[in-house]
Amino acid sequence: MGGGTAGWMTASYLKAAFGDRIDVTLIESAQVKRIGVGEATFSTVRHFFNYLGLDEAEWLPKCAGSYKLGIRFENWRKPGEHFYHPFERLRSVSGFSLAEWWLELGDRSEPFDRSCYITTALCEAARAPRMMDGSLFVSGLDGDLGRSTLDDQRDQFPYAYHFDADAVAGFLGEYGRGRGVRHIIDNVTEVQQDSRGWISGVRTAEHGVVTGDLYVDCTGFRGVLINKTLGEKFQSFEDDLPNNRAVALRVPREDATDMDPFTTATTMSAGWAWTIPLFRRNGNGYVYSDKFITPEEAETELREKVAPGRDDLEANHIRMRIGRNENSWVGNCVAIGLSSAFVEPLESTGIFFIQHGIEQLVKHFPDNGFDELRTAAYNRRINNAIDGVKEFLILHYRSADREDTPYWKETKSRPLPDALRERLALAETQLLDDETIYPYYHGFESYSWNTMNLGLGRVPAKARPALRHLDPAPAHAEFARLKAEADEMIATLPSCYEYLASIND
Repeated sequence: MGGGTAGWMTASYLKAAFGDRIDVTLIESAQVKRIGVGEATFSTVRHFFNYLGLDEAEWLPKCAGSYKLGIRFENWRKPGEHFYHPFERLRSVSGFSLAEWWLELGDRSEPFDRSCYITTALCEAARAPRMMDGSLFVSGLDGDLGRSTLDDQRDQFPYAYHFDADAVAGFLGEYGRGRGVRHIIDNVTEVQQDSRGWISGVRTAEHGVVTGDLYVDCTGFRGVLINKTLGEKFQSFEDDLPNNRAVALRVPREDATDMDPFTTATTMSAGWAWTIPLFRRNGNGYVYSDKFITPEEAETELREKVAPGRDDLEANHIRMRIGRNENSWVGNCVAIGLSSAFVEPLESTGIFFIQHGIEQLVKHFPDNGFDELRTAAYNRRINNAIDGVKEFLILHYRSADREDTPYWKETKSRPLPDALRERLALAETQLLDDETIYPYYHGFESYSWNTMNLGLGRVPAKARPALRHLDPAPAHAEFARLKAEADEMIATLPSCYEYLASIND
């Protein structure tokens, strides 16, 4: 129940997984407006499209798509400063990451991300991750993944995507219908329940009662099935992540070729603003807390930043429900997407949560007995991933240096989860590792935690003592090799727009 990105990603994936062995029906109302701003992704979304048998050259041009090599964080430390959180693991020398060696040997006048990542240089030069012949700039990471999932992720793929979320839903709708998904456009007037309280059918205005064995709630923040019908409790995260509203604009670029291959997150007076470059326009938005600014004031601040004088551009105001259900699978109903959870889009986790929820649904797919242990295992994995992302996002605000407005002052005084407090205390003296970050799968590796802490200003005073007893020559050589490789890539790779234009012809 529900279309949009979550609905059509779920329906198309279930058909790709099980084919004609199951029947899939998607019901959506023509009168319900889609959120339509989920335009940035993780690099792991590649598994989703490969599972469906879709090559990016097939779907990306139809969805105004572009490349995302990482996220650029602007003004989170000081005005005019920025750093990148890339899709790139840190190299190691003598058993220690380049981040450790940067603490020991690095030139502190050069930011950490510029010393330790190739991707930073590619972002600054607005390069595409592919040569004009389609080959990837990182050898050995390309190729069809087949029917792999997030659990199979071994290497860090160097880019993700930006795309028009409505266009992706439309593309997947065609894909799903072409593979047998029954599509009903109608209004649901009643959700029926049996003696156990489970869902037994949904009555529609024109198509009567539609029944099934398993019901997937993709109705967004409304949670029509999981919350309104089944009464599942929703746990708010607003005490930890207070941003509860957003306003978005679709802004044409004066020069379409001026395209950055990254998402930008810029601090604002009461939150932060995103810039997401699509093929011929930018998606812009302001995520904020209405405790500190009104929707009208937020819209004005956003327009002044990204579209001065363009009062003709329609603003999309969104009230966000921040948190998660205690359980996303209840009885014979599974919530996917915003009806399950949302933790604000600072690290582009919305599509990731959808993909993770779908993959886990396939892995835990029920029989008619609906085994309670299997349902509990599903809920445990979903909750762990969401809670881990929540903790990672809290780090962004607590570690950021900015505190010049009431909003930013409060980010430093909110209570911290105990485990995160311990992690941040440890990060004052040493870099984190796989044993000291959040311990359950949530999509972010230790390099991401360290990149954010170092970029935001939480920098240990010195490196681990062991490095002072190791030969530094190999580390110096690796830093030089990385810089040389970056220079070579900048010289040989096309611009982001140039490459995308070639596959949009």
